[in-house]
Amino acid sequence: MAYNPTLTPDGTLCQGDNHVLEFTPKAETKDELIKRVRQEVLPILKKQPGFLELLPFDPEIANEKAVTITLWTDKHEAERFVKEVFPKVEEIVKPFLATPITVKLYNVETTLRERLVEVLASAA
Repeated sequence: MAYNPTLTPDGTLCQGDNHVLEFTPKAETKDELIKRVRQEVLPILKKQPGFLELLPFDPEIANEKAVTITLWTDKHEAERFVKEVFPKVEEIVKPFLATPITVKLYNVETTLRERLVEVLASAA
């Protein structure tokens, strides 16, 4: 799906929702968590309309929170994913987590990130 940027009257790029997920992985199951995400979660995400990318940030210190960002082209599709599909994803990774996943919604402020706008606009 091509990314079709929408500009506000002041030239700001409108983004769909971007989800920031926070959780603490169990140190002893980290490798299995990564394997499950690669083999089961990513294929689910890639089938979702409006999904652009998954950006995982792994903590340097054991037992610290991990952060994963999902980027979406369309707010409606991102919201649909959270309501309809995320519970399945959560069940896949739940055995490997020490804490529940918290989901926060953000918009990307692209007026400060020109390169991000270029990359997103060229995404196919």
